[in-house]
Amino acid sequence: MSDPSRPVRTAAVIPAAGRGVRLGPGTPKALRTLGGTPMLVHAVRAMAASRAVSLIVVVAPPDGAAEVGRLLHEHPLAERTELEVVPGGETRQESVQLGLAALPDTIDVVLVHDAARPLVPVDTVDTVVAAVRAGAPAVVPALPLADTVKQVDPRPQGTPEPVVGTPERALLRAVQTPQGFDLATLRKAHDTVVEGEGATDDAGLVERLGSPVVVVPGHEEAFKVTRPLDLVLAEAVLARRRATDGYV
Repeated sequence: MSDPSRPVRTAAVIPAAGRGVRLGPGTPKALRTLGGTPMLVHAVRAMAASRAVSLIVVVAPPDGAAEVGRLLHEHPLAERTELEVVPGGETRQESVQLGLAALPDTIDVVLVHDAARPLVPVDTVDTVVAAVRAGAPAVVPALPLADTVKQVDPRPQGTPEPVVGTPERALLRAVQTPQGFDLATLRKAHDTVVEGEGATDDAGLVERLGSPVVVVPGHEEAFKVTRPLDLVLAEAVLARRRATDGYV
């Protein structure tokens, strides 16, 4: 049981070991530039913008930890935020586990954030942290869906797929990151749930434990940069922030 007299400490784990094949060949997605600065740097800054976050662990490609460390050293953070880079694994779940293993026992709350969501506003980060500190073991930011969703019977790519159902849109949410967790709960989920057992995010692992997960409001600018068109939108958002907010 945590000591109630000790300040609650929050860390962020940013898995950045993926290749990002949907953005095309070449540089790993997290190292692609956005407004002249690597997306990973934007994502790290987004976590550091929250005064609640005192430690950030970046999980680099297995053979790229030194390179990522040098890159982040060129873009220093405020002194109140510690930064550590560790090598990742072959899968996202392995990489998050390695990030969690690097956290000291003084951490109570952990955020897991996609490096490919470089523009999440600090208010969203703070909302997630506050909900975990208020007692929720797992918290995800999310948005209502704008589009109708169809459930289909999958077929090979390019082949017409039969529709088998239309879920009620009002009951669905599009999930974003950072996802926030009580550290002990997330560690237990990663230690218990075998990869590939139907969970596509860290909150899904916690759901598999039977622990409650709650949703808080996300933000439209916390979108994931996955395809070239997403990068165009991210450049536009960044240009607007630099023009109106003094964002660097």
